Amino acid sequence: MMNDPKLILAMNNSLSTHTVPPAQHRRSRLCALSLAVVASLAALLLVSCKKSDADAKPADVDYYTCTMHPSVKKQNPTDKCPICSMDLVPVKKKDAGGSASASDVDYYTCTMHPSVKKHSATDKCPICSMDLVPVKKKGASDMSAHAAHAEHTGMSDTASSTNVSSDDKPGEFTVPVERQQQIGVTYATIEKRPFTHAIRAVGVVAYDKQRHWDYVSRIEGYVQKLFVFSRGELVEKDAPILTIYSPDLLTTQNELVDVLKMRDEAKQKGNKPVLESTERLYESAKQRLHLWNISDNEVAELEKSRKAQEHLTLYSPFRGVVQDIGVDQGRKVMNGDHLVDIADLSVVWVWAQFYQDELPMLKRDLPMTVTTSSYPGEKFNGKITVIDPFISDTMRTGRVRIDVENVDFKLRPDMYVDVELQMDMGEGVAVPVPAVLPTGKRNIVFVDKGEGKLEPRFIELGRKYGDFYEVKSGLSETERVVTSANFLIDAEAKVQGALKSW
Repeated sequence: MMNDPKLILAMNNSLSTHTVPPAQHRRSRLCALSLAVVASLAALLLVSCKKSDADAKPADVDYYTCTMHPSVKKQNPTDKCPICSMDLVPVKKKDAGGSASASDVDYYTCTMHPSVKKHSATDKCPICSMDLVPVKKKGASDMSAHAAHAEHTGMSDTASSTNVSSDDKPGEFTVPVERQQQIGVTYATIEKRPFTHAIRAVGVVAYDKQRHWDYVSRIEGYVQKLFVFSRGELVEKDAPILTIYSPDLLTTQNELVDVLKMRDEAKQKGNKPVLESTERLYESAKQRLHLWNISDNEVAELEKSRKAQEHLTLYSPFRGVVQDIGVDQGRKVMNGDHLVDIADLSVVWVWAQFYQDELPMLKRDLPMTVTTSSYPGEKFNGKITVIDPFISDTMRTGRVRIDVENVDFKLRPDMYVDVELQMDMGEGVAVPVPAVLPTGKRNIVFVDKGEGKLEPRFIELGRKYGDFYEVKSGLSETERVVTSANFLIDAEAKVQGALKSW
């Protein structure tokens, strides 16, 4: 205090004015000097007291923190948040007189982890080890904690003292527009949209079993000649495939020729009993040849020429591709031996796997689009013909058969393809997916009320269509909802008591 340079300079000036004053005059000067010193000290003490009062921390305040960064703890109320430069808010001591009484406190929670609920005021957050704050009971009238937060964050008292009904209905709260800009809040307008639902799946190409033929030997004999030699060869309808030499076939044809001769003689003589007997023998021999893959045309040719053929020729029933050849030329074959497989690939099957929640949207004759990486940009049209009622116990999917036109044979068996179904689901009120805050039991959106006011609202959602949900109830057209920074807004709603429970 005596080291003040201004005070020392004033004393020196007053002493140097009269070097040798009279005794009485000297005493007067000393008294005046003493009064000046006392006045200066009082002024200094007053300024110091005012400064200390301004910087002093109240007795019931534990520390000052940032509402956006609760890890910041300062002891000076004039300090700023070192992260976002925002004003700090006081955190009162747990035993302070202004805090909630034990009868008003429902539980203690963490501002960063609202799921933490403790009943002891001395407990710490088990996740981040921060001090817990009291949460009052729904009927408690003390709203001082919310009022203090509203005072330091520029929020209105009406928003902080929102009444919550017994069914936990949310109330409005306020986040200043400047604060919303700092945390990056964006909005979207609710409007009606046309809904299109796309279902995509993977599938495997298979041949149509209705257009597939396996030739097996129906008689005992020898392969005389092959007309196809490898898998993948294209054969036309009624083209020869192979010939088989069979003694049994030759014997049966000779018997048929003999029966024909007997029938002709019976007709000439008019012997009806013999004619009827030969007719029965003729039909029996003809049926036996049919069972050996002898066609009606070949039987008719035999009747005309009356000459038995030593070889049986097998012909392709349709235009197709050789899938397998199980014999060689000259090999002996027995009854039931596998000969040749031919598949008609002009129409193929695609077996696609769909998840069990997608199966109810599928039905017969529904058009499908098939694409493959082998032919980029090309689409094949098909339709659903079979929906397998059995679910795979490992993949939890159901198989669906799609018939696809394949005139150019571009789709080949065992080829992987992509299947897509576009469904028109009508029109309805839509909300963007980022705007919805799911809580498990309910879905919450924050509706903009203007001038920084927000309203948490429980809504009922329908099916998800791309980037939008269908809104069943809770929202109407032209309303604006928050689409980003939802969790930060939710934290503000929790602090202000606008959203009591999830």
